[in-house]
This record gives sequence, structure tokens and C-alpha cells, in this order.
Amino acid sequence: MKPFIYITRKLPQDAVEPLKQEYQVEMWEREDVPVPRDILLQKSQKASALLTMLSDKVNEELLEHADALRVVANLAVGYDNVDLEAAKQKGVVICNTPDVLTDTTADLTFALLMTAARRIVEADRYIKEGQWKSWSPLLLAGADVHHKTIGIVGMGNIGEAVARRAKGFDMEVLYHNRSRKPHAEEVLGAEYASLDELLGKSDFVVVLAPLTPETHGLFQKEQFQAMKKSAFFINAARGPIVDEEALTEALKTGEIAGAGLDVFVTEPIDPDHPLLSLDNVVTLPHIASSSTETRHAMMNLCVENIQAVLKGDKPKTRVE
Repeated sequence: MKPFIYITRKLPQDAVEPLKQEYQVEMWEREDVPVPRDILLQKSQKASALLTMLSDKVNEELLEHADALRVVANLAVGYDNVDLEAAKQKGVVICNTPDVLTDTTADLTFALLMTAARRIVEADRYIKEGQWKSWSPLLLAGADVHHKTIGIVGMGNIGEAVARRAKGFDMEVLYHNRSRKPHAEEVLGAEYASLDELLGKSDFVVVLAPLTPETHGLFQKEQFQAMKKSAFFINAARGPIVDEEALTEALKTGEIAGAGLDVFVTEPIDPDHPLLSLDNVVTLPHIASSSTETRHAMMNLCVENIQAVLKGDKPKTRVE
């Protein structure tokens, strides 16, 4: 019997063809709906490899009955959906897709910042709803981006890529991270700051930190109160880093000027969520790495990692 591989979302056939040539491959046939939990648990019991999405919980419940499982390739740079300790105890290799999505995610993050600042979505809707009757001096006037201060919370590879884009707009770059980044300071002129200092000085606060016990709920009412009233909050990391009730209140009361959000505590977000009713919020459906080129590169990397582990070789991007 060939090893069995289960893929938890429908992917293009050309992406999975290399696996089909060597292994028994089955794939959930929906692009827009996650695989039901009971089906994932059932398939995992006989799988040698799983190719998973962020919406799939690879936890102790799944791992305890997955006796044949050797590798989980997560189609994301993050892996907060995976219980690393439980996987380690079971001897299951966990892989992710870093690096290949860095620039694409940074592009989207900076686009989100600019869209929120310059009121792009409002302006598009203004025309399409037939409201544009004449030109006026302050029609949909937004905030400048150039020569402002950006504060990056989480200075990993994506944070550094965003900082490079910010320098192209002559922005001053502050950053807060678990550890100092001498390379970013030397090459990009980024300046390390405490979180409180960053919040107080930044015109744009951009969250790119991983979701960890330390960052979970990092942004509460106090953090938004510490920001400038003219500042914008951008989150392209993970939703649970932010108290959404506190963010909603800050946006409603003018505690901050606006927000750009690619991630939410619960995804998909409820269409009736209060954040979605605010004109000073730009929202995206967790698409930071979603370019055709990058998503295919991520799929290919997952396939290569699975092939490597099943053949007894070292995977390219193992989560240690």
C-alpha cells in the first residue's frame, strides 16, 4: 500500500500532481469551505501526511489517533493551529511556508495602510453609489503617508520587508520585538522602541507579530488610548492579538483615526460584526499572501516538504 496523503482544501491539480505520482492522495473538494472536523479526524487516522490550512486544528485530539502520521505541511507561515508539543511527542514533523510569502505579505500590508490612510474604499464606494456631484477642496481628504512614523510590532522577515517599503516613502521606522534586530537598525535605520514609546510616537501602528501566549490580547483599551488620535492601526498578523471590542470603541469614539484589518478573532467574521459598520475601517478576508504566484509557491513548498519527510530526507522548512 502506498502512503496515504490527505489535503484539507481543494488545490489545483498541477500543484498536487507530484504527490499523486508516488502516493495515494485524497483532497477535500471544496475551496471555500473547511473540511468538517469529523472527516479530518477520520482521514488523519490513516494518513502518513497531511497538507493543512490555518483553519485546521492539528491538536492532541487529532494526533492521538494518527498513528501513521509522519508529517504535517501547513500552508502558512504561522502555525498557531498546530500543537507543536503534542506533535513532538508523537514524532510528527511540522512544516510551514516561510520566506516565499514575505514580499507578497509586505505588499498587501503596506497597501492596507495606504488604503486606510487615503480612504480608498470610501472613495470607490462614493463614485459607485452616485454621490460624486462636484469637486471640493476637502472631498474625502485622508492622511499623508510620506514622512510619517510607522511603528512595526513584530520585526521578523515580513516586518523588515514592510520597513523597506516604508523607507521608500521617507518614513521614520520604529519597531518593537522580542529581541533587537541590529541588521534592521543598520541597514534600514529602524529604531527599537518599547511598546508604549512606539504607540505614542507612531502615525501608523502595524502588527506583524506571531500569535503566542505573550502576544495574545496584546492590544487592549490601554494600548489604543496610548496611540495618537490621528493614528491608524493595521493588523496583518493574527486576530486574537487584538481585543476587537476595545478596537471598535477606539474607532467609534475617535481615540484613533482608522484601521486596516486583514485578520479577525473569528474567521470568517460575522457580517453583523460592529467593525464592519464603520467607515474608517478597511477589512480584507485574510489575503495577505494571496497572489497567484505566491500561493502556488506555498503549495509547492508543502509538497516538497511532504516528499522529503516520506522519503526520509530533511524537509526544507521544518518548524523547530
